[in-house]
Amino acid sequence: MNAARIAHALERIEAALARMDAAREGLLAAAPQPSSGSARVVELVNAHEKLREQVAETLRELDGLIGKLEE
Repeated sequence: MNAARIAHALERIEAALARMDAAREGLLAAAPQPSSGSARVVELVNAHEKLREQVAETLRELDGLIGKLEE
C-alpha cells in the first residue's frame, strides 16, 4: 500500500470517526431524562465512546508503523 493510499484511508477513517462523534452528540442532546429506554441509550453511547477510543489508539499505532515503514 503506497503512502497516498494510506493517507486516503486514514482520512476516510477520521471522517467516519467525526460522523460517529456527531451522531453521539445528537443522541446525547436528544436523550430524555433517564428511564429504562434512555438507560440503554446511555449504555450504548458509553460503549460507542469506548470503541471510538480503541479505534483512535489503533490509528495512532498504525500511524507509527506507517511512519517506520516510510523511513
